[in-house]
Amino acid sequence: MEEFTTEIFELYKNKEWKRLKQALSEYDTIQIADLIEEITDEEDLILFRLLSRQQAKLVFQELSHDKQQDIIEGFAQNVNYISNLLNDIEPDDRTAFFEELPGTLTQQLLQHLSPEERAISVRLLGYPEDSIGRLMTPEYVAIKPHYTVAEAFAHIRKYGRDSETLNVIYIVDSDWKLLDAIRIKELILASPDQKIEDLMDGRFVSLNVLDDQEKALQVFQDYDRVALPVTNHEEVLLGIVTFDDMMDVLEEESTEDFHKFGSIQSAIISPLKESIANLYKNRILWLITLVFMNVFSGAALAGYSSIIESTVSLVFFLPLLIASGGNAGSQSATLMIRSIAMGDVEMKDWSKLMAKEILVSLLLGVTMAVGVALIASIRAPEVILVVSLSMVLTVIMGSLIGMLLPFIFTKFKLDPAIASAPLITSIADICGIIIYFSIAQWYLNLI
Repeated sequence: MEEFTTEIFELYKNKEWKRLKQALSEYDTIQIADLIEEITDEEDLILFRLLSRQQAKLVFQELSHDKQQDIIEGFAQNVNYISNLLNDIEPDDRTAFFEELPGTLTQQLLQHLSPEERAISVRLLGYPEDSIGRLMTPEYVAIKPHYTVAEAFAHIRKYGRDSETLNVIYIVDSDWKLLDAIRIKELILASPDQKIEDLMDGRFVSLNVLDDQEKALQVFQDYDRVALPVTNHEEVLLGIVTFDDMMDVLEEESTEDFHKFGSIQSAIISPLKESIANLYKNRILWLITLVFMNVFSGAALAGYSSIIESTVSLVFFLPLLIASGGNAGSQSATLMIRSIAMGDVEMKDWSKLMAKEILVSLLLGVTMAVGVALIASIRAPEVILVVSLSMVLTVIMGSLIGMLLPFIFTKFKLDPAIASAPLITSIADICGIIIYFSIAQWYLNLI
């Protein structure tokens, strides 16, 4: 990559445009896209303009949305170039680009498309946000069951050049209803005179055009497919979704869940490019909510002021105890949120998981209690029993909160990722304070 960058910049600096164009044609589109992401707006427009039409299409699809928008705006005066570029892009990638733009700009760009491509884009954009309809492409190959294998290959050679993938060929009837999906390998190994209907077994997996993208991701993972057909409620084949589209969804969902777990309202792709107003807006709501939640921690603490005054050494262990409960809860929540998202656990599994979590957290709590008892034996021997027992119960409570909250949010049709680390920590803090000082009050009254 370093050698590539050096060569490109040397040619650019010397304005050797013909040699630069030739050099770019010899490099991989990923390398070119990475370079364009890093350079200035003026430089990226010049380099992009030197790409061949096919290269420009492939490189554009690899760029971030912000850089794509920069490219489009940079060539705004060159109507023919914009038109060719937008018409060349795969429909699913073009839809992904359009849906992130302001509505007025999308409408302007739609006018640059050919009537056929515009009709496809309008149809795809008409499906609900985050549905499979937004991701599918109509560029696939379908054959009829009465074809022979030889006729099928002739059809593939004629219409397959623009197909998103040829790994799987789809079989439809005269009304375009999906009958089966067959791997290209099966066609290659079959006799040329054999009928397609003789190769069909009817065992195929499809997605509904209105299915949520997360559901589709789960189907791809369960069935290990490189592409899946998309149908409507009448089983008419509308398009296909490919694995590379699902990888984009996986990245988006992971980013979204990661931000939610950090109590950020919506995903922030690049803090460097986000405005201060958006960064503020995405973080302030949860922070204010957590401030009010922490008022309860203070109220709980104030209720035990007399105990604190009589045994000041209790305060030394307070941060350690409540932090342990919050950390244990965050660990449990992380495991549960991922398992629910991946479909590894379901709502009905909560009772089994709770029993297991109690045993695991008990072992964790006892282990951590031994450590805190050793510290207490040196610092405050009079409260060894209090801090040890509190550690066990606080870790158990924090773990159960972290495990159950994702299930509770899922039950109420909310994203389990909302059960964020700060939220769990705040709840665990309140519980930890109550547990710690209740045990201390009981123990000190006892002795």
